[in-house]
Amino acid sequence: MLAVLLAGAALGARAAEVPLTVCADPDDLPYSNRAQQGFENRIAALLAADLHHPLRYYWWPQMRGFGRKTLTAARCDLWLGVARDMAHIESTRPYYRSSYMFVTRRAETGLAGLTFDDPRLKNHLIGVQMVGSGAGSTPPAHALAVRGIVANVRGFMVDGEAAASHPRAAILDALIAHRIDVAIVWGPQAGFYARRSPMPLRLEPARPDDEPAAPMTYAIAMAVRRGETALERAIDASLEAHAARIRKILDDYGVPQLPLVTASSVRAPQPAGAAR
Repeated sequence: MLAVLLAGAALGARAAEVPLTVCADPDDLPYSNRAQQGFENRIAALLAADLHHPLRYYWWPQMRGFGRKTLTAARCDLWLGVARDMAHIESTRPYYRSSYMFVTRRAETGLAGLTFDDPRLKNHLIGVQMVGSGAGSTPPAHALAVRGIVANVRGFMVDGEAAASHPRAAILDALIAHRIDVAIVWGPQAGFYARRSPMPLRLEPARPDDEPAAPMTYAIAMAVRRGETALERAIDASLEAHAARIRKILDDYGVPQLPLVTASSVRAPQPAGAAR
């Protein structure tokens, strides 16, 4: 493993031949796919080149248990797209920060400026992303439920057996088809699919974003196994050196980016749709 070589300060041609192995989903745009067309593929390639190691992938579907079956099982060195300070992993410095977004049809001006406390939400069909069997498993679903907004909420699975091909796009497909009126979507997916939408869509950060039980804003980092401090430091240095190029990659994919504030990193469950 690359981490072992870094920890032992092994240098030379033989060390340079050891790949940086990244665990990723083979069919999960805008993040990654086997054709390496996702923004995480591009960022991983940038890091591997900077570290002077070839890039290799260990492909595994993004669903519950992903980290345990890939990174923790030592099948890869690096896991991109995790909420900073998740339990059981060592996280790098964050490389972007994003938010859940209220997404509405731009032509419908009466739905601009929504918040979770807005009375308009009770009178419209709302789509929320879900992971697993519990509607409360995502922050937007929880925020709606504690406000008594349940009957007019429709759930859209983003992983697991219920997910069809490209399930992350389904919620915005429903919005475009007028099957729902409001979609609450994790920022990178919202930006990526809205940019490709045949209908102009409005994206606004979900507010309030600082509820302790249901944060809407997350600092996103990478993960290595606990104790692999040499690899963590090498990745941190590369992320800092190439911060501008990484922001440009994210911009190219329409990812809504908020200012990075390290002190506000959230120790919380993964946002639905980010790598889990």
